[in-house]
Amino acid sequence: MWPWLPEAIALPLLPLLSAQGKRTRRITPRMPEAAGPRSGLAGATVGSMAPLSMLSLGESPVAGVGVALQEQAITAQFAQALAERLQRAVAWQACGKNGATIADALAELVPQLPAVPVQMVLLAFGVNDTTAFRSNARYREHLHQLLQTLTTRLQPALIVVAGVPPLHLFPALPQPLRFVLGLKARCLDQTTRQLAAAFPGTLYVPVVSDNARRELMAADGYHPSRSGVIEWAQQLTAAAAPLLKKLT
Repeated sequence: MWPWLPEAIALPLLPLLSAQGKRTRRITPRMPEAAGPRSGLAGATVGSMAPLSMLSLGESPVAGVGVALQEQAITAQFAQALAERLQRAVAWQACGKNGATIADALAELVPQLPAVPVQMVLLAFGVNDTTAFRSNARYREHLHQLLQTLTTRLQPALIVVAGVPPLHLFPALPQPLRFVLGLKARCLDQTTRQLAAAFPGTLYVPVVSDNARRELMAADGYHPSRSGVIEWAQQLTAAAAPLLKKLT
């Protein structure tokens, strides 16, 4: 896909898209970040094997928007699925902020992270960079900087980078806004996939969603529901578990 295609399509539609965006923000229910501790232990310790350490960094799904409790959010659910697949306890920590872009994470979230090595990092960004219409070049620059910073600071054996969610399937978005943002999301997702493939120790995992299953979305039609989070965690686990068995 041409990297400038979303901008070319959006330009003549800008007044309509702007009006639709304002209305969508006004009428879409505001869901809070999930309650509860943002760290925990999934699974049981087997013998003398230490728990696998995992940290997630991301936007609203990592903060737990769309579910009631942190244990239902993507970090804890991914940890639980990994613990079951690997037959090993997983110590998890979630560092997320509703509305965060990658630039926000670099400025606000990363400085809060302890400079303690972890074995795996999950990155989940893209929606807010999409709605901000971040250029592909700037988005790639920010993501590359984040990967470099986390590699130096946390020394993970594996960084799992979730793909940009498919905004063209978000029920909360009206047409043609949904179509345009969907195109932009695909462009940023392509950039994510290409950069992850070139960055050592990094695994890209696409976000696969079935738009016919409304139960995968929360009541706001914008964030994953508890069922959606569980399905997403299974997708991440299927991709990451074979590598983790070799690396840890």
